[in-house]
Amino acid sequence: MIRQAARRITRLYDQALAPAGLRITQYPILVSLASAGPVTMGVLADRMVMDRATLGHNLRPMEAQGLLSLTAGSDRRSRIVALTEVGRRKLREARPAWRAAQETFEAAFGPEDSAALRATMLRLTRLDFSGRSVD
Repeated sequence: MIRQAARRITRLYDQALAPAGLRITQYPILVSLASAGPVTMGVLADRMVMDRATLGHNLRPMEAQGLLSLTAGSDRRSRIVALTEVGRRKLREARPAWRAAQETFEAAFGPEDSAALRATMLRLTRLDFSGRSVD
């Protein structure tokens, strides 16, 4: 059921973001880079609750579109991810669509249930299911 719900919500946000040329997997990356500035791929992967390989798969098309840059870090294995000016403009363009999707979701699910679900999802992102908290 969780996967089915996630797919339904993904579809809502992907449809909303499509006119801006973004997917739900890309928008939060841009938001994170806009708020926190350049970071290593490892730090960004942790923030996105993704493994590095999945993050890299998501970053390649964004780099090709000029939305972000990948440069060598302090050692040859680390890469620094930074938002470009093109990425900042794309984020500004997509923000109204993101807000509209949020409003659509909340109208359908209800404000109280939406708030409760956000709290539950935040709690879930902090679990690693090995018995340790990831805070």
